[in-house]
Amino acid sequence: MKNARNNDFSDRRTAAAEAKSALLNAYRAARAADEPARLARQAERVSIAAAREERRLERAEAAARAETEAREATERDHIARLLEDEAARKAERDRRYANRKARRA
Repeated sequence: MKNARNNDFSDRRTAAAEAKSALLNAYRAARAADEPARLARQAERVSIAAAREERRLERAEAAARAETEAREATERDHIARLLEDEAARKAERDRRYANRKARRA
């Protein structure tokens, strides 16, 4: 038989309290033993989060730089087209003027 002796209620209650106390003590001991590892994992998580935030900021800065460069390139292209158009208009005007002078002469 498993429990040969007669256990009355108070014996069972005492045994249950002792078992609960033993489990609680084992949990506390395991937690205390695991404390350095927990702190190391927490520090690692903090460093990973900091590195992630740094990479996010770098990406944001790179995106802002790319946007600025694209805007400047577009503006330069626009200015270049305006200068080309102005030069073409001047050349056409000069050609017409030369034709007029040639007809009069």
